[in-house]
Amino acid sequence: MSQDREGALLDLMNSTPDGDFQTFKSEDGAFIRENFFGRDPRTAAMVANWSDEKIWNLKRGGHDYKKLYAAYSAATQKNGKPTVILAKTIKGWTLGSHFEARNSTHQMKKMTLEDLREFRDRLAIPLTDEQLDPKTPSYYHPGKDSPEYKYMMARRQLLGGSMPHRRNASRALPQPPDESYESVKRGSGHQEVATTMAFVRLLKDLVKVPELGKRIVPIIPDEARTFGMDSLFPTLKIYSPHGQKYISVDRELMLSYKEATNGVILHEGINEAGSVASFTAVGSSYSTHDEPMIPIYIFYSMFGFQRTGDAFWAAADQLCRGFVMGATAGRTTLNGEGLQHEDGHSHLLASTNPAVVSYDPAFGYEVGHIIKDGLKRMYGEDSENIYYYITIYNEPYVQPAEPENVDADGIIRGIYKYQAAAEKRDLNAQLLASGVGVNWAIKAQKLLLDDWGVAADLWSVTSWNELRRDGLEVDRHNMMNPESPRTAYITTKLAGTVGPVIAVSDFMRAVQDQVAPWVANPFTSLGTDGFGLSDTRGALRRHFRVDAESIVVATLASLVREGKVQVATLRAALDKYALHDIMAADPGNTEGSG
Repeated sequence: MSQDREGALLDLMNSTPDGDFQTFKSEDGAFIRENFFGRDPRTAAMVANWSDEKIWNLKRGGHDYKKLYAAYSAATQKNGKPTVILAKTIKGWTLGSHFEARNSTHQMKKMTLEDLREFRDRLAIPLTDEQLDPKTPSYYHPGKDSPEYKYMMARRQLLGGSMPHRRNASRALPQPPDESYESVKRGSGHQEVATTMAFVRLLKDLVKVPELGKRIVPIIPDEARTFGMDSLFPTLKIYSPHGQKYISVDRELMLSYKEATNGVILHEGINEAGSVASFTAVGSSYSTHDEPMIPIYIFYSMFGFQRTGDAFWAAADQLCRGFVMGATAGRTTLNGEGLQHEDGHSHLLASTNPAVVSYDPAFGYEVGHIIKDGLKRMYGEDSENIYYYITIYNEPYVQPAEPENVDADGIIRGIYKYQAAAEKRDLNAQLLASGVGVNWAIKAQKLLLDDWGVAADLWSVTSWNELRRDGLEVDRHNMMNPESPRTAYITTKLAGTVGPVIAVSDFMRAVQDQVAPWVANPFTSLGTDGFGLSDTRGALRRHFRVDAESIVVATLASLVREGKVQVATLRAALDKYALHDIMAADPGNTEGSG
C-alpha cells in the first residue's frame, strides 16, 4: 500500500467483486499475479520482483492481526462520529484447500489429515503429527498460566465477566390469589363484553398482585385502543427512555397516552418483528439476568405466527416464557377488513411449535383458568420452558358467570361439557365448539331440539391443539408399551356419548380435524376455509357454513348417513334456513371490542 502513490491498488481492490476475491484464494500466487495485479500495469509492477509464494501469503485485512488491532484502536478514539470497520475475510480461512474459499456444502464436516496439518501449521498450534487423528483430532489448551489465557480472562473481566450467563431454571414467583380472577369468574351480567376486554380487565387485576404484578410487561405493536389496552396508560404508562417530549393529541381524554422513563408498556409501533424481539428478551430474562419477567404480547392474531413465525421459533429455542395473545381472532369475527386481517389458521401454525401451548377460549372464566395455569406452569415451582398462545375476540357478547363446580381440569386439558341436552330424545348429537363458535353451537343446540327433535350435548373445546398433543403422546406410549395402554383425554371425555360429533370454530376445518383420530363417534368438522371477506359477521358465517343453522344441517346430514334421519328431513332443513342464501342470515353483532 505504501507504494500505491497513485491509488491504483486501492482502486483495484475497491472495483474487484467479492466473487473474484473468493476465487483468488482458491487458486495460487501465480493466478493472483495474473488475474488481480495484472489488471493494471502499475499494480503489476508493484509485485514484479515478488515470488508467487510471497504473493500467496498476503493476508486479507480481516485476518491480519496487526491491521485489525490498528483498526480497532483507531475506531475507539473519540471523534464524535460512529465508526464502521469493514474487514475483508476469507470463508473457511485456515481450514485447508478443501474448505478455504470453496463453495462447500454444509454437510461437509470432516477435515482430512492434510487439512489438519495445514490448519496446525497456519495457526502454529504445538501438536505433533502423531497427535493429529482425522477421526478424533486432539484439542490444545495453552494452560491457565499461559500469557494467552491470562490475557483473554483479563479482557473478559474488564467486560463484566462471562455474560450473558444463561440459567436453565427460574426461581418461582408468588402466584396470584383466587380473588385476582374474580372479574372473569363472575361474568359480565347483562353487559356484552368481548373476550379481549375480559382479558384486559383480568390483566388490570393481575398487575396489582404484590411481587408479581411489577414483573408483567405488556407489549403492543399497534392498535392499543382496539384491544382496550388504553385503560392501562394512566397507571402503567408507556416506556420511553426520554419521557414524553410532545403534547399528546388525546391529552383531554382520561385514558390519554402517557409516556415515561419508568413506563412499563412497550408500545413498539407497527413493528411485529421488534415486538417479538422484545417478547423474547423479556421472556428469557429469567435465564440471562436471573429476573423472571412476564411478557404479555398482544396483537392482531393474523400478524403473529404468519408474519413472525420464525421469530416465535427462535423464542422457543431461547427457552422463552410468557403469554402471546392473538387478539381480534377468527376469520369471521374481525369482519370488514378482508383477507389481510382475518385469521383462520394461526392455531395450525402454532401447532408446529413444540414450545407453544395454544388455547381458543370462548368465555372470560375460561381465560382466567388458562392464565392461572400458565402462571403456575411457567413461573411456579418446577417451571417449564413453554409459552402460551391464547386467541381472544373483539365480538362483544354476554360473558356467563363461571358455572358451579366447573370442570377446571377439562378447561386446561382442552375440553369440558358446557351444557348437556335439555331433554332426552331418540336422536342425539355431540356439538364441539371453541371460541366464538360456542355461541353458534348454543343456538344450534336449541334449534336441533325445537325444530328437529335432536338432543345435543354441547362441549366447549378450549384447545384442539392440546387435545391432539395428548392424543399423539398416548399413541406413542401405546406403541412402546402395549401391556399398559392409555386412552386419549378426548376419547375418555366422549366415552359413552351417543350421536355424531360436529366440530366447529372460527378457524379452518384442519384445526378441528386434529382431534378426529381419537373420536369414536362419526366425526364432521365445519370451518372457515378460504380467504377472509368483508361483510357482516352473520353473512360471513353463512358463507363459510359455520353458523348455527349450518351446524344444524351438518348434524342432520350426519344422522342421514347413519340412517337415522330421512333425506327429506335434511332437505326441509336446508329450505327452512335458506342455507344457500347468504342474505337470509342474521347479520349478527357488528360492534367492536365491547
